[in-house]
Amino acid sequence: MAWVLWAVAAATSPVLQARDAPPALPSVEAAALPPQGREMLDRIRHGGPFDHDKDGVVFGNRERLLPAQTRGYYREYTVRTPGVRDRGARRIVCGGRMPAQPDACFYSSDHYASFRQIVTD
Repeated sequence: MAWVLWAVAAATSPVLQARDAPPALPSVEAAALPPQGREMLDRIRHGGPFDHDKDGVVFGNRERLLPAQTRGYYREYTVRTPGVRDRGARRIVCGGRMPAQPDACFYSSDHYASFRQIVTD
């Protein structure tokens, strides 16, 4: 009987449950993004135009830093970095069924090593 009570307590322990829950992401106001990030958000909402072939492709969330969703939910976009000839490290990843009307967008300045959820008014 004592083992059963311990098992129930362990299963409902907030400490144990917290390990399974994704960490809360910090946020960033859209107005605080670099100008190129704000421009990309506008382009996303208007369906383009996009400068790179990879803009708008499915983002796999392999790092598992974003909330879990089905494959195809997230799409990635390049945020230009002045003075850099390649795509650079800055990205916006948006999720939703309709790419031009995303449910949520996230900013990464370090090529997916970390994300901040973009807050708009």
